[in-house]
Amino acid sequence: MRRKVYPSSAAALDGLLNDGLTLMVGGFGLCGVPQSLVRALRDSGVRALTCISNNAGIDGDGLGLLLETRQIDKMIASYVGENKLFEKQFLDGILEVELNPQGTLAERIRAGGAGIAAFFTPTGYGTPLTEGKEARKFDGKPYVLETALHADVSLVKAWQADEEGNLVYRMTARNFNPPMAEAGAVTVAEVEEIVPVGEIDPHHVHTPGIYVDRIVVGEYTEKSIERRTTREG
Repeated sequence: MRRKVYPSSAAALDGLLNDGLTLMVGGFGLCGVPQSLVRALRDSGVRALTCISNNAGIDGDGLGLLLETRQIDKMIASYVGENKLFEKQFLDGILEVELNPQGTLAERIRAGGAGIAAFFTPTGYGTPLTEGKEARKFDGKPYVLETALHADVSLVKAWQADEEGNLVYRMTARNFNPPMAEAGAVTVAEVEEIVPVGEIDPHHVHTPGIYVDRIVVGEYTEKSIERRTTREG
């Protein structure tokens, strides 16, 4: 079987990218974002992307880097309030945006990985977010139909992997990354370290290697801060 370990982020994306791709990109704020893979994606020059991510990074970091180069045509996201460039591109009609309640976004991704086509949820019923969607009542309560999400390529960030792609996440990085790893036709994982098979206790594996196609140790190690708040001493 071909090894899953790649020498660089650019090499890990080689042969996977083309214009018009739908991508899932893990992260919550700037925690658990595959920063090295995002930079390799930017440097590839691929365009007309649809990106599924909880948020769109910030100005100058995360997916904000791809907004700067106008490589993203559409964002499917939940929270986008930290990115002024995102706001400007949306208001200028450059960027198409599909907003989702955060729990609904998570469940749409999870459903995609689980092979569930759609589900009913009460969240958002009667609001502009669900206009035009099918609605039904269960036990007298209204629900709205939401469809599953899938990606051509999922980019995720984990702390540790073994050489077969079994992944372990740390703390808040265990956010959207696990379900995204399962919902991509191809999943590329950026990690901090790779260990030999057998060194990770099976009980500690968060994403089994069967879902992971390629792994790479990330080159970009700077820990970015989404919003810095200070006070006078």
